[in-house]
Amino acid sequence: MGWARTEKKALVDTFRRTDPDAPTLCEGWDAKRLLAHLVQREQDPRGTLGDAVAKAGPGHEKHLGRLAGSASTPEGWSGLIDRFVAGPPRWSPFSWATEQVNGLEYVIHHEDVRRGAGTAAPREVPAAQADTVFRQLPLMARLTFRRSPVGVVLARPGGATAAVRSGTPAVTVTGEPVELALWVSGRRAAARVQLSGPPEAVASFEEWLTTQG
Repeated sequence: MGWARTEKKALVDTFRRTDPDAPTLCEGWDAKRLLAHLVQREQDPRGTLGDAVAKAGPGHEKHLGRLAGSASTPEGWSGLIDRFVAGPPRWSPFSWATEQVNGLEYVIHHEDVRRGAGTAAPREVPAAQADTVFRQLPLMARLTFRRSPVGVVLARPGGATAAVRSGTPAVTVTGEPVELALWVSGRRAAARVQLSGPPEAVASFEEWLTTQG
């Protein structure tokens, strides 16, 4: 079993212990809407496309809202979790390429659920899973920081580094891989990372970040 499947099992266990109306780190999404997103993403491409075209704000997506609404009762909530467990059809890339397309997705959304109330401490993941997260993260980070005014380097405490935006001067963002994944994906208030580098570079980078939403 790969790490994406391991993380999915852990995420499912967390969903089963979570109130469907509990807050998450995703603006406008409670736990049932986040779960609906995961199901829609893997099993309902038409709904995903319809909501993308409509460009409704978080919490107002038509197709996603209908799916989330089905989880408003305990039975519906349990049923939607079971649907997520069942997974996508075999022909879907979400099935046969799950390690590539779901690894970071599950880790980040797991933390969205865990930390939504702002009280959960960071969790320790197996070292091999942390290594996998760190290997997969640069692609997302390069897209996120492609317009950064300074260079950007991701670093593990006392360990590996990954340059994700070339440039001088550069800012180094240091944290455990899961924390870096949260930070890169925009959950910056919840992520435990440290920025370092020339003061003017850090200031320029932080100012740029405020314009990125």
